[in-house]
Amino acid sequence: MNENQLSKRLARVGELVPEQSRLADIGSDHAYLPVALVLQNKLDFAVAGEVVSGPFEAAKKQVQKNGLNDQIIVRLADGLDAVEQTDGITAVTICGMGGVLIRDILEAGWNNQRLQGNECLVLQPNIGEKPLRDWLTVHGFTILEEDILEENNKIYEIIVASRLETRVAYSEKERLFGPLLLQKQSTVFRKKWLGELNQRETILAQLAKASGDQTVRIHQIEKEIAEIKEVLSDES
Repeated sequence: MNENQLSKRLARVGELVPEQSRLADIGSDHAYLPVALVLQNKLDFAVAGEVVSGPFEAAKKQVQKNGLNDQIIVRLADGLDAVEQTDGITAVTICGMGGVLIRDILEAGWNNQRLQGNECLVLQPNIGEKPLRDWLTVHGFTILEEDILEENNKIYEIIVASRLETRVAYSEKERLFGPLLLQKQSTVFRKKWLGELNQRETILAQLAKASGDQTVRIHQIEKEIAEIKEVLSDES
């Protein structure tokens, strides 16, 4: 992958970044996303934040190679510590991590006010989407867009959220499946949850043979299986 050829998931994330945002890309790796968006003239300014020195150096080289030092600032920092108040950031992308880690990055940024709450968040968790949606709900973010796609035999979800005047209270079911993904019920969505269903049924069979009292865990898995079956039976 290079700055001109984003992966399918990163290209989709890029499409969902608002036009002419001032972007902070956290965990930017080689700065592929901000470089691509600036080259496409979608952005004029971005911060590429990276906590690991190797990817940080790679990101600096990528930015320099494309002559974008005046438009993209690369910073070695932990999470949203890469953002400074003078950056005037209006959009944040965090991609390719677990949902719990993305949640923790947002929480830390919220607590130290690097995240102001007026930014558009474009988030691409690899797993653990529910804890991330839980955090967004608690902090008053509305989910504006969701997408789910498959690439290299892996399924990825993308969540776009902003704080609006009217807060939305999402149900536990919506936070698990995604309120907008639940409405769309795409082929990839159904494929993901069929896989999740099979996984849980395997776990249930293993628990039935396990020693010790597995009652609580069995009830939890049975509840999850029932929820998934209910969603998959809804053809709307």
